[in-house]
Amino acid sequence: MGIFGGKESGVFKAIDDHLRVVEESLVAFKALMNAYLSGDLENAKAFEREVGALESKADGLRRSIETMLYEGAFLPANRGDYVRLSELVDQVADAAESAAHTLILAKPKVSDELKREILRLVDATVETYRLLIGAVNALNTDVDKALELSKAVEDAEEAADAVEYDVKGKLFESESVTTYAKVIWNQVLTKIGDIADRAEDASDQVMLMAIKRRG
Repeated sequence: MGIFGGKESGVFKAIDDHLRVVEESLVAFKALMNAYLSGDLENAKAFEREVGALESKADGLRRSIETMLYEGAFLPANRGDYVRLSELVDQVADAAESAAHTLILAKPKVSDELKREILRLVDATVETYRLLIGAVNALNTDVDKALELSKAVEDAEEAADAVEYDVKGKLFESESVTTYAKVIWNQVLTKIGDIADRAEDASDQVMLMAIKRRG
């Protein structure tokens, strides 16, 4: 993001940092899921704490971005766009934290045949966010690329939705999962799907900003 200078460069650096920390929260969340599904509850709890700490760090970076914007970076007409973008990116980490807390608090059991399916959903949602990083990074260097990647995020979110629907179907069809566990896993899977949903929301904002710049 190198076409601006001064205060704008500081904002871009903070945006990059924010994107990275949110990505780290997803890496920790995936590690939590792997640990939990392999029966390692202690490590899963440790990763839950890490997800929470990274979400808090992301919140701090979001507030820093907003402070820099309101102190004069960019023209007033553009500041709101960046504030909104940082808020939407931050909600990705919020979704991961919510899924982590629900899982560790309720500790539902799951059948072996569903474990790989659940991880398939986690991978699909994380991929959606990784595409979003590319879209945001392209925003100030190549608006056409930003638009292309925003559309890729949308497609990835639809794919994640399909995986979520498929996994939930298999969950409710399972005869080896208790009703209690089905209710909890349904909540957790919905929250995992929210990661992709929030990434798509942020990509919509990127698309809007790119269209404005293209004129």
